[in-house]
Amino acid sequence: MRAVCWYGTKDVRVENVPDPKILNPGDAIIKITSTAICGSDLHLYDGVIPSMKEGDILGHEFMGEVMEVGSAVKKLQVGDRVVVPFCISCGQCYYCNHQLWSLCDNTNPNAAINAKLNGFSGAGLFGYSHLYGGYAGGQAEYARVPFADVGPIKIPEGLTDEQVLFLSDIFPTGYMAAENCNIQPGQIVAIWGCGPVGQFAIRSAYLLGAEKVIAIDNVLERMAMAQQGGAAVVSSDEDVHEILKEMTGGRGPDACIDAVGMEAHGSTYDVVKQVVKLETDRPYVLRQAMRICRKGGTLSIPGVYAGFLDKIPLGAAFAKGLTFKMGQTHVHRYLEPLLRLVQDGKIDPTFVITHRVALDEAADAYEIFAKKTENCIKVVLKPHEQPPPALERRARELESLPSEEIAMELPRSKRLHEK
Repeated sequence: MRAVCWYGTKDVRVENVPDPKILNPGDAIIKITSTAICGSDLHLYDGVIPSMKEGDILGHEFMGEVMEVGSAVKKLQVGDRVVVPFCISCGQCYYCNHQLWSLCDNTNPNAAINAKLNGFSGAGLFGYSHLYGGYAGGQAEYARVPFADVGPIKIPEGLTDEQVLFLSDIFPTGYMAAENCNIQPGQIVAIWGCGPVGQFAIRSAYLLGAEKVIAIDNVLERMAMAQQGGAAVVSSDEDVHEILKEMTGGRGPDACIDAVGMEAHGSTYDVVKQVVKLETDRPYVLRQAMRICRKGGTLSIPGVYAGFLDKIPLGAAFAKGLTFKMGQTHVHRYLEPLLRLVQDGKIDPTFVITHRVALDEAADAYEIFAKKTENCIKVVLKPHEQPPPALERRARELESLPSEEIAMELPRSKRLHEK
């Protein structure tokens, strides 16, 4: 089969690799009909996640058709159409029994290695380094899915792949990030990062009752999409702290969401320290959020962090009595309720897609996504299809795309009142 394989920093290739096989009675083999490139995949692409090996198959957002099941699989049948969560969970351990699916005790065969870094190991993840199990990912024509009776959710007829694909990761991740904020009526939520997870966090915050969402980014097309989702936008190139104070009457947002994570821009100090391995992450956004969140507020962190941070204002967080909520998404918990939201027409997840690309063009798509060129926000790969001419790799014309004047050049005092 064809698969997207990692060979080093900024080096991914589409290669012929052996087809997956049933290894355990609980396995299923999935013919992948749609898969996607996630912002978290860029951490692998940029070489900041350890324990990758040449030839590892990437990808953890995928869905498709069941082609084969192991002898112990009872809930799936050949021909079922399913979405697969990015975290692999056994369904029987303490954490699975408490709905903490991404913390599963039994699905990371390299748990001892992970525990050396983090104290304890979480669940295995598809296509996300040997630190998380070394499982082959889903940016491929086929994939082996362990614990197939626990993870995949069957998709009813009448829904397209693109309506449900993001149940695998970014929709539940954005939703859990908003849910972790414990949003109350009338509250204001600030979200750093208008990438795919940030976009779903914006819409989820409104679904959960937020009065106002403020989105911080500096990429025009991402800010435009955030505006379409109802958010007020602030450029991260400006004095974010002072602007958010002004927009919240001096109090600060009730909750803050860091949807950026380890590769935040804005601090040369962090970039240099990360390059020379004196810290693993760039917590520029995290520092901003900790300082501006109101007293007694909540800081939710869906953005991935890998290890050790520097110059974190923990004293400010302590003094203000902040609550922190973070971690890998417990995807299984959200599959059915979020599927119902899609079925009921309360959200159409296809809004985030800007590029549809054939699997063989994945290396080019990674570069486009990483460099944020061609107005790229979300890439969907079609392993068994050839998309329309030019692979639909075009700048999608957003209905309410603001001009550069509106988004970036109006005086701050005018822009504050746009929403």
